[in-house]
Amino acid sequence: MSIKKEKKITIIGAAILDVLAKTVTEQVFQTGSQQVEMTRLSFGGDALNEAVALRRLGVDVQLISKVGKDEAGARIVDYVKGCGLSTEKIIQEDGLVTGINIVLVDENKERHFLTNPEGSLRKLSSEDIEPYMDEMGDIVSFASMFVSPKLDIMAMEHVFKGIKSKPGSILVADMTKAKNGESLDDIKSLLPYIDYILPNEEEIALLTGITDSRKNAELLVEAGVGCAIIKCGRRGCIIKTKSEYWELPAFEVENVEDTTGAGDCFVAGFLWGLFQGWPLKECGKLACAVASCAVEQVGATEGIISAEECMRRYKSLE
Repeated sequence: MSIKKEKKITIIGAAILDVLAKTVTEQVFQTGSQQVEMTRLSFGGDALNEAVALRRLGVDVQLISKVGKDEAGARIVDYVKGCGLSTEKIIQEDGLVTGINIVLVDENKERHFLTNPEGSLRKLSSEDIEPYMDEMGDIVSFASMFVSPKLDIMAMEHVFKGIKSKPGSILVADMTKAKNGESLDDIKSLLPYIDYILPNEEEIALLTGITDSRKNAELLVEAGVGCAIIKCGRRGCIIKTKSEYWELPAFEVENVEDTTGAGDCFVAGFLWGLFQGWPLKECGKLACAVASCAVEQVGATEGIISAEECMRRYKSLE
């Protein structure tokens, strides 16, 4: 696949506020209150996280998202501007409540989310995306599969088909957990449009009913995906195409502070490699390096400080 480096990357999906609390235990439900190490207002949403991480890595990014015309939405727009990103394609809708997630980080540094089903996180639709089809970059990351009910399987197929109608367009798709019991068979019409898909182990296991990540990667490729990348957390990732297979280790981190956004930063690292025209295996290694930076700080992208540090870690991976 040929990449034109002068073109920007387009990211489509959610942009929200996160209210982080660390460390939270079950004790709070018995006592009614609990002292924690830290509370923080942060910014999140898979698309926003990918876009911010990529911008900090020096890539020109176009973000397509949706927020409300409220205080939270205004904060997100200001943050996006402060990160050096354009807000031109962030829709601000009257009467819509901007998504705010409560993120509880437990003793194992794992996250638990409280979300508002009526917030902007769940309201992005194909009608919001269509006006920008002709302006998208050569690489498009659909960051939010299964997040918005308005982007159901039929709507996603419509969007994916539109993206791939542009000659040379590369579609990358990330996901969250399927919300309505969807199976791999249910989404098979989407998969031939996707050049690279990047679920984590739990997300793809929910779709297939199988816990073997290598087998799940094979199933995705057999169903029509060009390349399946399974994010395996502390164990790194699996990459599978029709002819190639790799298991790549994660960069070892001594002090994991917060895994919020690690998967999104992994995707950003992978996109960074694609944008530079790197071989597939090297893109995977770079993704692992970027994700390792993310988990060392509280917040989704606060750990992505410089391209230099990410590159240093990438070079240390075999």
